[in-house]
Amino acid sequence: MKARTPTSGHATQAWLMLLPALVLLAAFTYWPIVGSLWHSVQMQAPGIPPAFAGLDNFAALMDDPVFRQAVRNNLWYALVTVPVSVVLALAMALWVNQRYAGRGLLRLAFFTPTMLPMVAAANVWLFFYAPDIGLLNRLLAWVGIAGRNWLGDVDTALPALMVVTIWKEAGFFMIFYLAALQSISTEQLDAARLEAPSAWYRLRHVVLPLLAPTTLFVVVNALINAFKLVDHLFVLTRGGPNNASTLLLYYLYEIAFKFQDANYAAALTIVLLAILALCSAIQFWLSRNRVHYR
Repeated sequence: MKARTPTSGHATQAWLMLLPALVLLAAFTYWPIVGSLWHSVQMQAPGIPPAFAGLDNFAALMDDPVFRQAVRNNLWYALVTVPVSVVLALAMALWVNQRYAGRGLLRLAFFTPTMLPMVAAANVWLFFYAPDIGLLNRLLAWVGIAGRNWLGDVDTALPALMVVTIWKEAGFFMIFYLAALQSISTEQLDAARLEAPSAWYRLRHVVLPLLAPTTLFVVVNALINAFKLVDHLFVLTRGGPNNASTLLLYYLYEIAFKFQDANYAAALTIVLLAILALCSAIQFWLSRNRVHYR
């Protein structure tokens, strides 16, 4: 029996079905990237027409100490929040996937931070971190430990932001792991129990490999979120003190809207896109032999 080959009518129908998605991608993804590239190689001062500047904006970025500080902050931020959020999400999913009374309430408790708007969540943690009346310092004083100005100290401002992000995102990623765990067939799990009575052995050699596609999805999204954080910086630190908690997207916002330098902001946008593309490419390359889709 000969295979049916697609006709031109079928191809036209397929392209028409793809057209809405292609239009949205072109309008809100590809065209803004092209526009940012164009603006990043231009220089414009108030009252002066734009002029071609080549790579001057990128050279200025490399000499910008605040940009270098923001890159270091963002790398540390991603290196801490991404693995901790993913491991915590997996642990919570394994916990609430068991059969016991009250697991529905526990799932709700884990997922509740995700439902809060980021600004509202930041205001909650602002009360925790307040130097005099904050809950965290009051608990430390109760056990005889002196409190700190968590958001006003160069050494603790960025870690304080990391804690808020982990608290906010772990429950969201838990949902993906929970759905993946519930999609594993009982036959596979029963066979694993017969083969290996150890729960740790089953987790390492059976469950985790089956969760590899979900892990890749979660890690990529967690990494993107780590580089596009801007919401709770407005409420908690505004990049301070002394740029100790300034992240790339917040610095981009300041350049574009506070200092009104669209060309410099466009150059920073291209650098941020390049960092995200490189990180995602490395993740896919490292996991290409470890991720298997069924």
